Amino acid sequence: MRSIALVDCNNFYVSCERVFRPDLLHRPIIVLSNNDGCAVSRSNEAKALGVKMGAPLFQIQDLVRRHGIVVFSSNYTLYADLSNRVMSILREFSPLQEIYSIDEAFVDLSGFSDIATRSRSMRERVYRDTGIPVCVGIGPSKTLAKLSNFVAKRHPRSHGVFNFNALSVQQIESVLKNIPVEEIWGVGRRLTMALNQRGIDTVLQLRDADVAAMRQGFGVVMEKTIRELRGEACIELEEVAPPKKQIVNSRSFGHAVTTIEDLQDALAHFVSNAARKLRDQHSLAGLLQVFIMTDRFREDRPQYCPSIAIPLTVPTAHTMVLQGWAVAGLAAIYQSGFHYKKAGVIFSDIGDASLYQGDLFAAAPKNPALMTTLDAINTRYGKGTLKLSQDSSRPSWKMRQERKSPEYTTNWDELPVCG
Repeated sequence: MRSIALVDCNNFYVSCERVFRPDLLHRPIIVLSNNDGCAVSRSNEAKALGVKMGAPLFQIQDLVRRHGIVVFSSNYTLYADLSNRVMSILREFSPLQEIYSIDEAFVDLSGFSDIATRSRSMRERVYRDTGIPVCVGIGPSKTLAKLSNFVAKRHPRSHGVFNFNALSVQQIESVLKNIPVEEIWGVGRRLTMALNQRGIDTVLQLRDADVAAMRQGFGVVMEKTIRELRGEACIELEEVAPPKKQIVNSRSFGHAVTTIEDLQDALAHFVSNAARKLRDQHSLAGLLQVFIMTDRFREDRPQYCPSIAIPLTVPTAHTMVLQGWAVAGLAAIYQSGFHYKKAGVIFSDIGDASLYQGDLFAAAPKNPALMTTLDAINTRYGKGTLKLSQDSSRPSWKMRQERKSPEYTTNWDELPVCG
């Protein structure tokens, strides 16, 4: 039987903030989304006070003041660094690992004879070396590993580790009948409503449903889910993430932007980020889309949300070439008199750079060694060390982060000071 573990960091963003602020232990904390909009991570104390996931800050200001809830802006640089440290530790416990998200990883423990001890060691090592608490759920499939992790987080007697494979048949049924169907990996709100209409409210009811009928009603993904709930591994670990077929880089602005110069500056930043991702996966883009948007929540202002798609006759990952097309696209759709709230670029028609066949009549690639040099310098000295002059030269569109903590682990000027 397979033994797949899901290691999930508890309240990850909040836990990262607490690593360098131990005085915040047991205090209610929330971390906000981009531009300090909504709560995207909550401590258990904040959850107990009724702070919902996704709650806009302006709607819970009274609650924040009344209970002294500590509020942070998102600090993705800090979170990414601590995530890398957690994943690096987990790699020592198994040669097979899939990093599923910034705070979750699947670890294949199949074949080990000390799974119980190994799982607790993983949990203890991560906390000892990083200060991040994690829970470990183990099952014969990825779907059951996710459910085991759900139990590990909520069952005090599990002490943060729950092994589905160690249960008897009766214990399995007892566990599954007490978990709502919406807690299954991949079952969202709409699918939950559809399942509820069929009388399926618990995980056990879905596991025991007729596979053929469910596949006919909901498709092959539902069949895989049911088989995974029955202990049949249908979704394999992906040790190496496949190349992306589409790359999007966009952002909501901290303040409304009105001039084309500010939008050009923002697009230069987005193109640089997206082009670096293209080059990292050794790909070329054949289609570039540019979009700009006004704030749809400001009904007192005129709305305008245009976009433009630009087919590239020669696929490329060259930042300067892509930037030139992005600026041309922006010029075609920009209109003055509007307050723009968001902009972005989308790269599509992405192909492997090694398989691209050149065009005999096309111009020679523009100085390809320049991008290699730019990436090498930024890898060695840090992101943004070398960039286009137009990239982020104007602060008007920058994200609002009024409550951001220091970048304790990646910025020499913001290292924690003892004493």
